[in-house]
Amino acid sequence: MVLVGSAPSTISARAHAYYANPQNKFWRTLHAAGLTPRQFMPQEYPLLLSLGIGLTDLAKRHAGADAALPKHAWDRTEFLSKLERYRPALVAFTSKRAASEALGVPTGKLAYGRQAEHLLGTEVWVLPSTSPLGDNHFRLEPWLELGERFGAKESGADTGESESAPLPPS
Repeated sequence: MVLVGSAPSTISARAHAYYANPQNKFWRTLHAAGLTPRQFMPQEYPLLLSLGIGLTDLAKRHAGADAALPKHAWDRTEFLSKLERYRPALVAFTSKRAASEALGVPTGKLAYGRQAEHLLGTEVWVLPSTSPLGDNHFRLEPWLELGERFGAKESGADTGESESAPLPPS
């Protein structure tokens, strides 16, 4: 599985670690959702690979709040290239904005949780942001559902549901 954020916060960029803002709920949420056996520290992010979880951002060369990022910051082409190369079973966007930029769908048309459409054969999820800027939209339930789904895929207890058509390019 790969978790896809928007861009690192300025705090994360300075720390050279994903989700390093102490007010960000990301690491607590990963553990609460059953995706990690304990709460990791931001600097421990490389350990996620041993759990089958990768991290990336859609705006890799910029830092800051989504609203402050220039339009050219969002690199959908690079993201799709990574998706084709690594072929994760699941891709989960850690914010509607990241999902919107990657999928070419307005944020208002995206529901939290598992999406009906696949992207390049990969199951797609949209999750509430754990950023302190998105506190008023945060809900743990979609993260818990992802944890259950990831656990089922990892254990081989996948339901075997058929794939839907891929999302159209934008």
